Amino acid sequence: MTVFFVMIVGLGWLFGYAYNAPEVLYIAVALSISMNLVAYWNSASIALAMSGAKLVSREGNEYLYRMVENLCITAGLPLPKIYIIESPQINAFATGRNPKHAAIAVTRGALEKLQNEELEGVLAHELSHIGNRDILVSTVAVVLAGLISMLANWFMRWGMFGGRRDGDRDSGGNAVVMAIGIVAVILAPIAAMLIQLAVSRKREYLADASGALLTRYPEGLASALEKISADQQPMQKASTSTAHLYISNPFKGRQAKSWMANLFATHPPLQDRIRILRQMK
Repeated sequence: MTVFFVMIVGLGWLFGYAYNAPEVLYIAVALSISMNLVAYWNSASIALAMSGAKLVSREGNEYLYRMVENLCITAGLPLPKIYIIESPQINAFATGRNPKHAAIAVTRGALEKLQNEELEGVLAHELSHIGNRDILVSTVAVVLAGLISMLANWFMRWGMFGGRRDGDRDSGGNAVVMAIGIVAVILAPIAAMLIQLAVSRKREYLADASGALLTRYPEGLASALEKISADQQPMQKASTSTAHLYISNPFKGRQAKSWMANLFATHPPLQDRIRILRQMK
């Protein structure tokens, strides 16, 4: 969070100094905050709609409801709304701004292909995201990354159209600031995205550990992750904007193996997660 704020302040200072236009910075900040507040309050419904998830009742889904209820009692969480995604891929995600406004979505493939202990491990992982307030952490990261990207975009556009410079300033010094500003405009959004993805990966590790502690059976989640790794069924309605929510990357078969690809990955490697779970006592 500190790095995010330093980047925002630094980019804003370069913007105001180079073009002598602090009012544009204020407008950008106001727009970013207002847009992300709207996204925060409606993020759950948007994510569920984009994934094609359908709300289900207890009737006809007693097995799933009982498992979620038992885990919620153990975790001390209110019962979230439960959704099913009609997809053969094994996957699941949790969303909602807080435990009282939370939802869990599970694919049909997870219900049909996972054993009882494996499905319980997956559900415990998702409930841990809710209990750990991961949706709030993710939203804060998205807000700050979006703000940095917006400021960088405004900086570049303002420069293309000439901006409003202070003629009394030293031209050499202004040129240096301009050069630094151009570099910052290019690198800041990339750095912000890397921080956002790193936060997402760390929260996955935390949810794995918390879920294993909740069920007292790490092998259940580890075995489920093995099946998820081997499952190559496509996710019909997968979206890059919601991919980080799932327990595993929904874009099967598209993950590159290079270290560069891992930098931009929304999830840590499944083999690493399985190894860590099996080291838990």
